[in-house]
Amino acid sequence: MSDANATPANPENEVPQTESAPPIERAARLHERALAHLQSAKKKAIDVQIVVVENGKKAAHTTDDFVHEHPWASIGIAAGVGLLAGLLINRE
Repeated sequence: MSDANATPANPENEVPQTESAPPIERAARLHERALAHLQSAKKKAIDVQIVVVENGKKAAHTTDDFVHEHPWASIGIAAGVGLLAGLLINRE
């Protein structure tokens, strides 16, 4: 792969090189670094999204199992949450 996709080990080390370079080269280096950081951020965001979706599915299955095993308790919990939400919304 190209060096544009590699993130520098220590970004502060590139600053002196960037300062002494012509403006076009500085802009190109900064652009490459920005793209590398963007790629890294996108990968981390995708990883986080996968974890959140998996945890959400587990929570939904657990909730579904609880509702099927304890239907009256589920109704009571839902009514209590609805009452609290109504009180919080209507308070002055």
